Amino acid sequence: MSPDPRFPNPTRLRLRVTATAESILRSGHPWLFADSVREQNREGQPGELAVVYDRQDKFLAIGLFDPDSPIRLRVLHAGRPVTLDDAWWRQHLRAALDRRRGLFDGRTNGYRWVNGESDGWPGLVLDRYDETLVLKLYTAAWLPRLGEIHHALLTDLKPHRVVLRLSRNIQEMAATRFGLREGFLANGENTAPPPDPAQAATVFLEHGLRFEAEVIRGQKTGFFLDQRENRRRVETLARGREVLNAFSFSGGFSLYAARGGAESVLDLDISAHALEAARRNYALNTSDPSVARCRHQCVQADAFAWIEGGGARKFDLIILDPPSLAKRESERARAIQAYAKLAETGMRLLRRGGILVAASCSAHVSSAEFFAAVRGAVRKSGRPFEELETTGHPPDHPATFPEAQYLKCIYLREQGGAPASAGRAED
Repeated sequence: MSPDPRFPNPTRLRLRVTATAESILRSGHPWLFADSVREQNREGQPGELAVVYDRQDKFLAIGLFDPDSPIRLRVLHAGRPVTLDDAWWRQHLRAALDRRRGLFDGRTNGYRWVNGESDGWPGLVLDRYDETLVLKLYTAAWLPRLGEIHHALLTDLKPHRVVLRLSRNIQEMAATRFGLREGFLANGENTAPPPDPAQAATVFLEHGLRFEAEVIRGQKTGFFLDQRENRRRVETLARGREVLNAFSFSGGFSLYAARGGAESVLDLDISAHALEAARRNYALNTSDPSVARCRHQCVQADAFAWIEGGGARKFDLIILDPPSLAKRESERARAIQAYAKLAETGMRLLRRGGILVAASCSAHVSSAEFFAAVRGAVRKSGRPFEELETTGHPPDHPATFPEAQYLKCIYLREQGGAPASAGRAED
């Protein structure tokens, strides 16, 4: 490998690791933690390529070094030695893009092009919203390489604009060492001054519905693209039903339910900003007769408290999709209890014959633990429910190692009759 002018030390950064870490890397895991490094030939810089050698001094893996992160190396390649030249990087990007070919038709132009480690781009996410690309970085190791990444995106995807997003843990370094902050990119560098977030939203299509993505200040990269297929499933269940969309954010589930023939939808969220986005998204789609007919209501309240309050109003379809309840391992047990409690209280608002949709985006809570919590709440209720299905990650959000597996959803319908309003259910 030829010297990289961004990293003037000509001596290749070499790492040796524990026997356990060798086995983990051979199994295909993309992370090497700091406490697994037992030998390092010199100090390394963020974004520098580092090679891991095994106990027989043979090549094991190569990745991006990050001296300031507990994840010391983000693996790009393991196995036989390779040269990470321009051709390799271009092919590496095309491989991720090719995995999405044929997944979407012209009615969907909002989806994920690159899903971090699971696509071989550890700590990097790339989402498409029509002609806008959002590049989000979760590790400082990518910051020195931003220019060439930007060039590759312009060459292969030809977007109208590229927006840079940075995780909180790297924002200070990005600003002080690289002069980067969140906003539009031009030639791999930020525009100046950063664009007004209110003017930076873009409208995209998802299964023919129009949504607004707040690409600079919105959560994730501006929208929750990962729930696309669950929203579509809700559409098939909504006809004739009164729907509660708890933790509604910008109203995605509600719009699908409305198009599916729901009588009414209620968006419930603590954020006034999110509810305003839900109203705008609803207004974008009133040309659809079903959306126009469906009554749309927004309630600003703490969803946990509102549901537990158990008012007189009941619903035929309830969606419970809270934000992550376990952002670290120490919160896992409490989160499992919270998911069970939420399902238990949610069922109290469900009419006879109604459907409960419960989702979790907590990576520290496994699918088995989450589904067990919800099923336990069902048993505790004493009401007869049938399990319609469980779902995980959509195809543009692959999860190839345990820590990447965060999304899960379960669909439950009460047995024993149709909803209270005749013709609401399409069973």
